[in-house]
Amino acid sequence: MPTLLLKNIGHLVTMDDQRREIKDAAVLLRDNVIVAVGTTAELGDTPADEVRALPNHVVLPGMVNTHHHMFQNLTRAIAQEFELFGWLTTLYKIWRTLTPEMIHISAKVAMTELILSGCTTSSDHLYLYLNGAQIDDEIRAATELGFRFHPTRGSMSVGESKGGLPPDDLVQDEKLILKDTQRAIETFHDNSRYSMLRVGVAPTAPFNVSQDLMREAAALARSVPGVRLHTHLAENVNDIAYSLEHFGMRPGQYAESVGWLGDDVWHAHCVQLDAQEIHLFAHTHTGVAHCPCSNMRLASGIAPVRQMLAQGVRVGLGVDGSASNDSGHLLNEARQAMLLQRVAEPNPNAMSARQALEVATRGGASVLGRDDIGQIAVGYAADIVGWRTDTLGFTGAWHDVAAGLLFTTSQNVDFSIINGKTVVRDGQMVSLDLPMLVERHTTLSKKLIGVR
Repeated sequence: MPTLLLKNIGHLVTMDDQRREIKDAAVLLRDNVIVAVGTTAELGDTPADEVRALPNHVVLPGMVNTHHHMFQNLTRAIAQEFELFGWLTTLYKIWRTLTPEMIHISAKVAMTELILSGCTTSSDHLYLYLNGAQIDDEIRAATELGFRFHPTRGSMSVGESKGGLPPDDLVQDEKLILKDTQRAIETFHDNSRYSMLRVGVAPTAPFNVSQDLMREAAALARSVPGVRLHTHLAENVNDIAYSLEHFGMRPGQYAESVGWLGDDVWHAHCVQLDAQEIHLFAHTHTGVAHCPCSNMRLASGIAPVRQMLAQGVRVGLGVDGSASNDSGHLLNEARQAMLLQRVAEPNPNAMSARQALEVATRGGASVLGRDDIGQIAVGYAADIVGWRTDTLGFTGAWHDVAAGLLFTTSQNVDFSIINGKTVVRDGQMVSLDLPMLVERHTTLSKKLIGVR
């Protein structure tokens, strides 16, 4: 098995159980696993197949993205002045002509954007299966890039004629949904340690699926080890109003009524959870994907993340769809999470840079049910990212480069290692013709947006 020694690391943020930060650090990787962590004095002479010196770098465990709709980067900067429901109904009309190639190319673009921002693992919530598109189309993109991936088989089954939000021609029959979800699990799901691919089950939201589908989807997920449950919940005040009108209860109680609380469940947004619902989430170990940029863009509000963390709710970060963010830069998402909590109280101590980085790494790993990523520690997956600190953006932040990652301009990584393999070197994707990918993506985006 090949070995790689990273040494003379300027500043290593391990995010291990002791939250160690090590100067002049060294990390030894064997194949796809971290086998030693320490100082260069301790490990610097260890024989290795490859040795890299990183004196001008701050190095972290790869960040984890817990919520995305990758296909949406085809339609950025549309419906710029709408809240959630108006934004969705505007874009539903455009997304009708999505094709398998669009799903594949948009996923590849989204994953590349995430990788360059410091992300090494991501979930995705694909809920439109039109014109022959399948979840397989985005899974192929992850395999091609060597990206650790948690795709979730999303679904919509309640259209406008039944009181739902989406047009009827965008929803699917519930039996078909469950059958294809099971196919995706049986075909792709890998629950082994260091798995590169785990499939989730994700009826999209209370306003476009039935209660029966929620219950049956939960039963299906819980029949297979490692399959998790994901949906949107309590995103804005209209979401709350819909829940009260149609179900006679708030979103947290609705989730409880259909079996969607527990340590195998994570909900996106949760902007409008009240104190009782936060307690319910903490008590049941239910996870949350916090999406600060999307929440601001759609004027949904500020999620009470400080209160969630104080009560022990598991919280990770999500860039959300790149048509409501409209970006997929996870380091910037961590920056916005830190700043937004300070605005919410207002209190400059509401969230520190290191707390935000912890949510982006350990927090995301916990939300996705992973005990093998999110830390630079012995026995963890070799998912490691590093930023140069001798750059214009870091100038003046030399005294605390870990905090500088969030207080200064959000930069792209200098290197990224995923599952022991280098995917970014010197700031460039190793095995990808990025200009060609962008050109094809632009062609497809023009085609999609041009057909109304």
